[in-house]
Amino acid sequence: MQFSFDTKLNTIAAKVEAGERLTFDEGVALYKTDDLNALGKLADSVRRTKHGRTTYFNVNRHFNHTNICVADCKFCGFYKRARQEGAYTHSIEEGIEIARNAVAEGATELHIVGGLNTKLPFEYYTDLFASLKREFPKLHLKALTMVELDFFARFYKMTDEEVIQKLKAAGMDSCPGGGAEIFAEPTRSRICDHKCDGNRWLELAGKVHKAGLKTNATMLYGHIETIEDRVDHFVKLREQQDVTGGFQCFIPLAFYPNGTALSSLPGPDAIDNLKTIAVSRLMIDNFDHIKAYWVMLGKATAQTALHFGANDLDGTITDGGELTHSYSNDGEVKMSKTELIQMIENSGFEAVERDTVYNHVEKVAA
Repeated sequence: MQFSFDTKLNTIAAKVEAGERLTFDEGVALYKTDDLNALGKLADSVRRTKHGRTTYFNVNRHFNHTNICVADCKFCGFYKRARQEGAYTHSIEEGIEIARNAVAEGATELHIVGGLNTKLPFEYYTDLFASLKREFPKLHLKALTMVELDFFARFYKMTDEEVIQKLKAAGMDSCPGGGAEIFAEPTRSRICDHKCDGNRWLELAGKVHKAGLKTNATMLYGHIETIEDRVDHFVKLREQQDVTGGFQCFIPLAFYPNGTALSSLPGPDAIDNLKTIAVSRLMIDNFDHIKAYWVMLGKATAQTALHFGANDLDGTITDGGELTHSYSNDGEVKMSKTELIQMIENSGFEAVERDTVYNHVEKVAA
């Protein structure tokens, strides 16, 4: 029996089996194939070569310190203007209380991102991180996107290196992958023209890596971008990883249109979600981990994605932040550790609890 009725996919499969890097055109061909099962099988073969049956999760909590933002990204249903109803900024004391509750529930990671708030001094962030570290020295602070770091450098008139070193000294342990959205122009400018461009995002990620910190990387898909835009995104991430090697995980983010300026769009369907997981696994060959982010995919699709190249489901998100609520696929932003383990095991994989940098916390027998 032949691997696929898609002759292009058969050719690509031979390259994957030989360990050869795929080209831009081959990435586009992967997206255009009608043989979803064969595409999934190919991505799954790479996933199992790298990780076997191991599927990672962590116990984490999202903390969105402010929703006040000077940007007005068309895909965002989270941001508010400073005087708008519902605008907020959490105090450092509130942040400590949120972290205390998370630690009590077993969290090893606090994921901190928020709006670009011109009302806050830079010391708000260094004081916040330092205070959290004094109270909870073992809690990993995964904080601030490249977009936020770019904003800090410009608004507070500091060099990139100063921003990164001051935040690192205060307690920032790693950075999440948000703000990447889509790198290709003019698509990026059409959906988030107040953010740094794709080259700047990649440049800052490289500088964070050189400072000794790991980051993740994302891609927002299912809005106005093209398939070519997506593959371009993969190639650029792959090229940056070749240079600095600091990316841990790639997280495809399925666009959720409700409450955004793009609410007339349908968003990606399950087939598109699974294809994107699989193509990312095949194209970004120098990333160790691909995440099926269950909050945005929904639990059922996230489970299926484990057979399409993903080897991580993210975490429990013990009490999802306000941003998390704004893009949840089905309104759920919290899952127990037991339920997450069961999701993984019911999919035929082995659940392994990790910390933020993929050290094993607890290995759970299947």
